Amino acid sequence: MEFLDLVEKRYSVRAYKDEVVEDEKLNKILKAASLAPTAHNRQSFKIFVINTKDHHDELQKIYPVPYFTQAPIVLGIFSIPEKSFVRKDGKNYSDIDAAIVMDHIVLEATALGLGTNWIAHIDSNAARELIGHGKDFEPVAFTPIGYAEPKDFKKIRKTLEELVVYL
Repeated sequence: MEFLDLVEKRYSVRAYKDEVVEDEKLNKILKAASLAPTAHNRQSFKIFVINTKDHHDELQKIYPVPYFTQAPIVLGIFSIPEKSFVRKDGKNYSDIDAAIVMDHIVLEATALGLGTNWIAHIDSNAARELIGHGKDFEPVAFTPIGYAEPKDFKKIRKTLEELVVYL
C-alpha cells in the first residue's frame, strides 16, 4: 500500500468488533512505535498495553465513552518530561515525541487492517492512577486497537490552499 493511500484510509473508529487482536499484529504496532523518531533520540516515553476486559472500569474513568473499551486493547502513550529534550528557549519536546509515537501506532494499525481512535480528551489523574506511576509520567494520548465495525467514512479536510503557505 502506498503511504498516501494508507493515510487516506485511516480514520477515527467509533465501533469495534468483539475480536481478538493477534499478538503478531500487536507486536508489529509496538515495533513501529519503538522506531518513531524523538528529539535527540531520547525515547522518553512509555507505551502501556491495557486489556479492556481486565481494566474496563478504570478505562471508563479515563474516557467515559462506550467505544473506548469495545476493542480488546487500549494503548496509552505517556511521556516522561524530565527525560525529554528541552530546546534552548525552554520548549520541552515530550508531548511532541509522544504524538509521533502515537502516529506510528495508528498508521501501522491501519496498515494491518485494524482500527484506532486517537484520544487526548482524557482524565489525566485517572490515567496516572491506572498505571501507578504518579507525576513522572504524563499521559498524552490513548487509542483503542481492534477490528472496526464496517462503516462508510468520508474524511473532511481543508484544501491545500487553505493550509499551505509558500514564501
